[in-house]
Amino acid sequence: MKSKSILHLDLDTFFVSVERLLNSELQNKPLLVGGTGDRGVVAACSYETRKFGVHSGMAMKVARQLCPEATVIKGNAGTYTKHSHTVTEIIKSKVPSFEKASVDEFYADLSGMDKFFGINKFAHELRQCIIKESGLPISFGLSQNKVVSKIATGEAKPNAEIIIPLGTEKHFLAPLNVNKIPMVGNKTYQKLLSLGVREIKTIQEMPVEMLESVLGKAGRTIWKRANGLDNTPIIPYHERKSISTERTFGRDTIDMVRLHATLAAMAESLAYQLRRGNKLTSVVSVKIRYSDYQTYSKQARISYTSADHILIPKVHALFKQLYSRRLLIRLIGVKFSGLVGGNYQINLFDDSQEMLDLYNSIDKIRERFGEHSVMRAVTLGTKTIGRMGNPFNGEPPVVLAHRKQ
Repeated sequence: MKSKSILHLDLDTFFVSVERLLNSELQNKPLLVGGTGDRGVVAACSYETRKFGVHSGMAMKVARQLCPEATVIKGNAGTYTKHSHTVTEIIKSKVPSFEKASVDEFYADLSGMDKFFGINKFAHELRQCIIKESGLPISFGLSQNKVVSKIATGEAKPNAEIIIPLGTEKHFLAPLNVNKIPMVGNKTYQKLLSLGVREIKTIQEMPVEMLESVLGKAGRTIWKRANGLDNTPIIPYHERKSISTERTFGRDTIDMVRLHATLAAMAESLAYQLRRGNKLTSVVSVKIRYSDYQTYSKQARISYTSADHILIPKVHALFKQLYSRRLLIRLIGVKFSGLVGGNYQINLFDDSQEMLDLYNSIDKIRERFGEHSVMRAVTLGTKTIGRMGNPFNGEPPVVLAHRKQ
C-alpha cells in the first residue's frame, strides 16, 4: 500500500491570536478569552498565562486568581468565524483535498504531490502564506497519517512545524507522555498511570490484548495510535447529526417563568436552524444541571418535524418530566437529533396552509434582518440565545469553551 502524506494545521491559541490581531496592545501580555462572569469558563488562554497553571476549560474565576494581571475578553463567535473562513479559503485554494476539523484545525492530504512539488517545501510555503495573508500564527505536523501529524503539531507549537519522515513514527512517539495520544482523556490517563504507564514507549512494548483487557475496545485503538498506526480518511464535509444549545445561568434559579422562556427561545432558535438547512428532527432532548452539578437528560422520539408549535411544547413537557429534585438549576439545554433532509409537511388534522405560510414569512424576515428580528413575546428577554451562521454548511461548530487549544 502506497504511503500517504497528511498535513495537520492548527492555529495557535486561535481566539487569543485574533484578539491580538485586532488590538496590537495585547501582544505579549497575559490574555484570557471566555465568559467574564463568575460562571465563566476559559475558552482560550495565551502562553503567558500558562506558566501560572491556567488552561482552557478552567473556571474563569480560578484563572483570574492564578493570573490576576491577565486581561479578560469575552470573545465573539462571529469574529472568530470570519477569520477562520479566511484561513479556510487560503487552504482550499492551495490543496487538492482538505478537512476542516474545527474552527482552528485542518487536515490536508498532500499524497502524490511530490511528483510536482517537494511536499515538505510545499507545506512550509503553505504555512508561510497563511501567516502572511491572515496575520495569524499557525503550526503544522506532517506525517503519513492524521494521528501522528496531530501529535507532531502539538510538539511543534507555538508557531512552528515538524515533519516526521516515513518509518520514524514509533521513534518520534516513544518518549512522549501518553496523554499526548488523541482519545486519552483524564479518566483514561489516570487508569494508565495506575498501571505504571507514563510514556508512549511503554504502550508500544505492551501486548495489545493487555491494553484491551483494561480499556476495552478503546484500548486497541490507543495501542494502534501509540504505534503510529492510523488509517482515518480525510473527511471534506461534516454532516451534522444533531444541533443543540445550552445556557448556564449567572445565578442558580428556580424561576419557572424564566426557565420556560429560555427553553422556548432555545427550541425556537433550533427549529429555525432546521428549516434553514432543510432538515427535520425526530428526537428531542432536554438537559438539566442542578446547583450540585448533578446532570440529567431526557429525550423523546417524535414524528419528523421542524415546526416551533410542535417542538416547543415537547421541550416544555420533557422539562416538566425531568425536573424532579426541586433544587436550584445551574444549566439547561435543548438538543435536536435524528436529523434527516426534508421540509416540514402539513399535518392534515392539526395544521393549515396559513400556518406553513406564516413560518415561511417569518423565516424570510429572519434571513434578511437577523434571527432576533421576529421573536415570540415569551422569549423577548432571551435575546442572547441564537446561532452564528448556518450549522449545516459542512463546517464544524464554533466552540467557545471547554476545549484544549
